[in-house]
Amino acid sequence: MPSVILSNQRNFSVSEGQTLLDGALAAQCVLEYSCKTGRCGACKAPLLDGQTEIVLDEIGLSAEDKAQGHVLTCCRTAKTDVKLGVEDLPELANLKIATVPAKIDQIDHLASDVVCITLRTPPQSTLRFLPGQYVSVIGPGGLRRSYSLANAPRADGKLQLHIKKVEGGALSAYWFGHAEVNDLLRLEGPLGTFFLRSQLPAHLLLLATGTGIAPILSLLQQLEANPPSATQVALFWGNRHEQDIYLDLQQVAPNLAPHITLVLSKPADDWSGHRGHVQHTVMAQHSDFSNTAVYACGSNAMIQSARESLVNAGLPAHRFYSDAFVSSSQP
Repeated sequence: MPSVILSNQRNFSVSEGQTLLDGALAAQCVLEYSCKTGRCGACKAPLLDGQTEIVLDEIGLSAEDKAQGHVLTCCRTAKTDVKLGVEDLPELANLKIATVPAKIDQIDHLASDVVCITLRTPPQSTLRFLPGQYVSVIGPGGLRRSYSLANAPRADGKLQLHIKKVEGGALSAYWFGHAEVNDLLRLEGPLGTFFLRSQLPAHLLLLATGTGIAPILSLLQQLEANPPSATQVALFWGNRHEQDIYLDLQQVAPNLAPHITLVLSKPADDWSGHRGHVQHTVMAQHSDFSNTAVYACGSNAMIQSARESLVNAGLPAHRFYSDAFVSSSQP
């Protein structure tokens, strides 16, 4: 089987047809990733040597990325021995991905189209995860969807999901019409590489759109519990309309209240807050990104625009971390 060597000399093997990412995960060598469908671009890596073959369309790569020799590890398999210009994430190596049972503990409607589902797992099957990660929920009929965890690990082991209603969505019909307390589901996780890195720079910018605020809440709980002494944190949450703001973030993160900015892309005339898109608001409020890290979660359009704009403005590319919400291709 072809061997893959990373820039820090970690290596793993890839079987025929297996993606570079899946080969790494099978060897407990965790690479950056999010959607695993080729759309978000989070798993982009420089191909330094060797030959690969495309198994999924690399939608998340720009023409410039391709010209520079980048590939998406979730979309390619190795044809020969390969060298990639990325390192693994040892923080995730000891977090075992497992499938565990979970029951609905509580259902709270935060808005007409957003519901908060609290889940409990058996005491012997508590899910170990890092704030910011997500799970795959296996619901009625085997329907599977991915949702970010909206809380940091809790003493009682409970998990919260913020779920946006999708018109015509099969699992949405369950969450908003049929779900009941004590319903039995299954969870696969933890998944994803969206978590706070141990070395924080002077400025930390958190960007979210819609229910992309869920994993940001998880990060906020972590920051509230262990405030960074030398890092200034600012949060930007974008929505379309004022009624879409389904949380009072100043109550959720009181210590961060002066540094929370709400942005609406389609506000009413009487909206006195910021207008437009979160990435443009960030650009208007900040000018020096050289000692900054950005954690962004929400629509893929926001993620791509924010990454391009901020990197062009001086943000080091390796300090842009994202978890893009992409539509499911499943029925």
